Amino acid sequence: MKIGIASDHAGFDHKEELRTWLSSLGHDVVDYGCFSNERTDYPTWIRPCAVAVANGEVERGIVLGGSGNGEAIVANRVKGCRCGYCFNEETAYLTRLHNDANCIALGQRIVSLEMAKKIVETFLATDFEGGRHVPRIKAIDE
Repeated sequence: MKIGIASDHAGFDHKEELRTWLSSLGHDVVDYGCFSNERTDYPTWIRPCAVAVANGEVERGIVLGGSGNGEAIVANRVKGCRCGYCFNEETAYLTRLHNDANCIALGQRIVSLEMAKKIVETFLATDFEGGRHVPRIKAIDE
C-alpha cells in the first residue's frame, strides 16, 4: 500500500519509527516531513499529506503531532481527506469501518509507539462497511 506520513516536531520520533516499520513491511511510504524534531508549525507538513490523500497520490495517510488534535483538524480541512483521531485500536477500527477514514491522526504524547503500531495495523487492515460514503458537507472556506 502507498502511505503518506507527516508530523510536526512533537510527533517526529513516532513518525520516523512508523515510517521505517511500514517500509520494512513492504509498504511504499511517502514522507511529507517534518525532517527533525526542531520546533515547527504543523500545518506546513500535515496539509501536503492530506492533499496527497485527497488527490489519490497515496492510498492512506498518517499524521502525527503531540496530541494529534491539530493534525486532524488541518487534514479534515482538505476536501476529500477524512481524518480520524485515533488513540487506541477501537478508534482506528471504527473510523475505518463506519467513517471510511482515509487518514488518521495520532499523538506522540498520547500513545506509546507500540500502541501507535497497533492503531496503524488496525487502520490499514479494516475495510469500510458501506458501499458509498455520505456526501461531504461543504467547508466554510470552500
